Amino acid sequence: MRTEARGDVAVADVQAGHRLPWNRYVIFAAIAGVGILVDLGSKEYVFGTLGLPGRSRWEWQLGDLVWFVLQTNLNHGALWGMGQGLSAVFAALSVCAIVGIPCFLFWMRQAQSWWLTIALGFVEAGACGNLYDRLGLHRLLDPRTGERAYAVRDFLYFRFLDTFDWPIFNYADSFLVTGAIMLVIHSFLSESEAAPAESVPAETGRGPVVSHTASTGSV
Repeated sequence: MRTEARGDVAVADVQAGHRLPWNRYVIFAAIAGVGILVDLGSKEYVFGTLGLPGRSRWEWQLGDLVWFVLQTNLNHGALWGMGQGLSAVFAALSVCAIVGIPCFLFWMRQAQSWWLTIALGFVEAGACGNLYDRLGLHRLLDPRTGERAYAVRDFLYFRFLDTFDWPIFNYADSFLVTGAIMLVIHSFLSESEAAPAESVPAETGRGPVVSHTASTGSV
């Protein structure tokens, strides 16, 4: 790194050395933006076509192995229907994730890793898509109360082996799960790349010299 007597030049050189590549910002924004559009656009289309929960339109079946149908549903909880009635809590957590992810990637410089940038782009897209619904911005009415539904719109419904019903979900859920799986894989790869300390005999005979190999954590 170049050093100068002038303090302002030295500071500029340090900042330049830690500047993230511009393509990290682009790929994160692209994944998050396209994911949000796909999620909200598909919800608007399916619910605009089928209406409120309980109606189905298109079916596809592969023997008794897989059965798929578009069926509208309002979920007042989280993934797989967990935490019913806690929409406000999940909305608050979504806000924390939406704000925290860009800070983690770009302020803390974790976007040096392509894998983390892509994984958290998926998480950002899923969190934004479902937060939109939890805030009731879709303006749908809850058929149970007649009031605005602060619930997530789901419509992808699978059944396997004619016995197991997979909980109805949406594209935002898919993005969240994809990002979570990528983060788990990243954690395992980072651990496998971290080399253990090795003891190397010193030539001077003063005892072992411990060599540490550091991992950047980038995948």
